[in-house]
Amino acid sequence: MKDLVQSVDRALSILEVLSDYEEGMGITEISSKIDLHKSTVHRLLLTLIKKGYVEQNPNTNKYKLTLKLFELGNKSIEKMDIRTVAKPYLQQLKELTNEVVHLVVREGAEIVYIDKVESENKIRMHSRIGTKSPMYCTSVGKAIMAYLTEEEVENIWQAIEIKRFTEYTITDLKVMKETLKRIREEGYALDEEENEIGIRCIGAPIFNHIGEVCGAISISGPTIRVTKERINDFKNNILMISDKISKELGYRE
Repeated sequence: MKDLVQSVDRALSILEVLSDYEEGMGITEISSKIDLHKSTVHRLLLTLIKKGYVEQNPNTNKYKLTLKLFELGNKSIEKMDIRTVAKPYLQQLKELTNEVVHLVVREGAEIVYIDKVESENKIRMHSRIGTKSPMYCTSVGKAIMAYLTEEEVENIWQAIEIKRFTEYTITDLKVMKETLKRIREEGYALDEEENEIGIRCIGAPIFNHIGEVCGAISISGPTIRVTKERINDFKNNILMISDKISKELGYRE
């Protein structure tokens, strides 16, 4: 390639080779691997050492990577905005289901709707970006709660008034803990008219680069459309999309 900067290309080749050798490599080994003269490799290594990407073991004289590349990558991941990352996937999920799709994050004992993709159906959800709902009676809230510690779940339970919004609202902590256990096993949560009669939702968690739950997505709609039979189809869609968002945020199982 005519636009290739030779010195940069060679330096990156050294980094790529060293990444495969945790114990480090000698200059002769590196020279042989990337097919460069030892003097050229030595000059490049000195530059990489000065910039903090490589270090030399004084006892073995072997060269190895530092954590600087990891730190740079981590900075990039940490700056990722969940809303920006999730946006195209929310649209994809809406196209798969033709139902309204929500993205939420946790704020204390509640969830905040930070994005929404509306369906083309005539009957629409009244949710708005920026509004809050209790965690315990929403699919997205339960999807998040399922991956918190038992102590955190109990703190949430104590932090707000547990109200019965409908006859289906879970107001018993023991029942909630059993529900959260099932959610962890299945990977998704349901809101079976627990927040509003006539509305059914399925939610799934989103994880960040350090493995923590950082949000959730849901598919919502009236029970006449979002039937229990359709939930079985939606389950696969929402798990696929939540997994894609999590991976783009740096999550690795």
